[in-house]
Amino acid sequence: MTTDQLPDQQGLTTGPDPAVTVRDLQISTTNGTPVVDGVSFEIAPGEVLGVVGESGSGKTTVGLSLLGHARRGLEITGGTILLGQEDIRAMDDAELRRLRGSLVSYVPQDPASSLNPALRIGTQLREVLEAHGSTDDERNAARIAEMMREVALDDDPAYLKRYPHQLSGGQQQRVGLAMAFANRPRLIVLDEPTTGLDVTTQATVLATVRELAQAHGVAALYVTHDLAVVAAVATRVAVMYAGRIVELGPADQLFEASGHPYTRRLVGAIPRLTGGRSLIGIPGHAPSPAKRPHGCAFAPRCRLRIDECEVALPEPVQISPDHSARCIKALEVVKVEQSGLGDPVDLPPSDTEAPVLSIENLVARYGEIEVLHSINMTLEHRECLAIVGESGSGKTTTARSIAGLHHDWSGSIRLGETELAQTARSRSTDVRRQIQYIFQNPYGSLNPRKTVGESIGQPLRVFGLASRREADKRAGEMLEQVSLSASYARRYPDQLSGGERQRVAIARALISSPSVLICDEVTSALDVSVQAAIVELLGTLQRELGLSMVFVTHNLPLVRSIAQKVAVLADGHIVEYGETSGILARPQQEYTRHLISDTPSLETATSEVQATAQPTDRPTEREPTG
Repeated sequence: MTTDQLPDQQGLTTGPDPAVTVRDLQISTTNGTPVVDGVSFEIAPGEVLGVVGESGSGKTTVGLSLLGHARRGLEITGGTILLGQEDIRAMDDAELRRLRGSLVSYVPQDPASSLNPALRIGTQLREVLEAHGSTDDERNAARIAEMMREVALDDDPAYLKRYPHQLSGGQQQRVGLAMAFANRPRLIVLDEPTTGLDVTTQATVLATVRELAQAHGVAALYVTHDLAVVAAVATRVAVMYAGRIVELGPADQLFEASGHPYTRRLVGAIPRLTGGRSLIGIPGHAPSPAKRPHGCAFAPRCRLRIDECEVALPEPVQISPDHSARCIKALEVVKVEQSGLGDPVDLPPSDTEAPVLSIENLVARYGEIEVLHSINMTLEHRECLAIVGESGSGKTTTARSIAGLHHDWSGSIRLGETELAQTARSRSTDVRRQIQYIFQNPYGSLNPRKTVGESIGQPLRVFGLASRREADKRAGEMLEQVSLSASYARRYPDQLSGGERQRVAIARALISSPSVLICDEVTSALDVSVQAAIVELLGTLQRELGLSMVFVTHNLPLVRSIAQKVAVLADGHIVEYGETSGILARPQQEYTRHLISDTPSLETATSEVQATAQPTDRPTEREPTG
């Protein structure tokens, strides 16, 4: 962005011809309660604007409004949304259908939701082109091949004949990204597009977004809870809290010199690759739309609040020509050294008794294909074992074999001295209680017909541990432990954000006091402050309850903060295994060094790294094996 295109206090640029202009956007419930209030920003062609904040802050709601869409129960009630000079709010349904997919594209959080499971991916890519007027078969075939190469996937006919279920999550997301860029839109809205992806695939997606946005002059709104990802991909960052933008500025300035206490706490909750930290969440909760105060909405959670904060909404304070924050103490906050990273992790001592979980010569198959090759590892009491690797390396297959959810395996898995049967159905009730599994996808984890309280309390009733009344009481207590209020027990899953659903799933797994908790990318859908609260909670459970964890993740900085031991998987083999600090500080294998270098972090997200990252240099992702 040039010097004549700097954002003013409302987040608007003064330069000519922005691709997107949003002024004083108002989105309310159908009964008139404001959900998004007074949001304004502009995005220049080729620019990536990151939108960050805790779950429920309004990020996705703002993103969807750029497609002229509001979720069920919401409506756009005020403001202006311009795509160039076209007023999106003035369009009728036919014009919006023409807009979506051609001029404005959307990449959802869950890659599976953007693909039709009944159609081959080549057919789906062709439909995107044909739906917007491209009917030349030869031209479409050439464009499809180009699209696949742009997202570092194979463009041969055999690959294009695959169905979505034959692809890994990372491959599905890159196909979704190819579909979004298919018609060279002027704006692309990306809603957590790298959630759940391994670091190598994530690096490919981020490099692809940057490269395609710059090469084709596409404006991008990148919604995410991952501040390290934003530092790697975004030109500017807007921080949202309680439906408003509380800080906006260039990514490097915003992270190095935050002007709002909320932003400062978010940055402080980011796990660091350079060392283990006790991550500290932000106490309290954001107010619900109906209970937002007249003054600063963050004041009840802010250590710096004064009486003036609660009187009226603060006006934006200009920190630099292109950096502003809605805090009356913004200039003071900027001068304070970045803190709040916590102390080094207090690791529990090794237990001398037998391991709580032992895996010997584990071999797993999908049909005739062997995907895990002689896996050996142990899990001690009060220990967290992290399993890391690229998509398709076998991480989830290992976890599912332990839980009895993958049935085609051989070898030995023991819980204490008990040899485990292959399937969960063949195991005793007590073994099933002792091994609990938290799934990666929060949208598929909960029964949509049950309230949150019923879902959380169900394990207590199934295992005969509590009456219905006691289960309801315990459910409320568990919701508080995972940074949700007990009132959430009366809600249904469709009334929750993705991050809130995942916290409910975590509460349900913890309520039966398991011995081994298997976490399959459980923090991938959580914002950094809630991630810190969850990590803090899991660490407390390790110490107080003797809980042991198998933690499947692609987030290497988080591994530093929670795991005492790490196993690095590649193509179904363990390539490195041992203490976390030693492996991450002194990796012996090139594969591990590759994972570390691809991990987005505030330390590595420099302009030099961004300039040299090229999506076409990435190897094609391996075949999915887990």
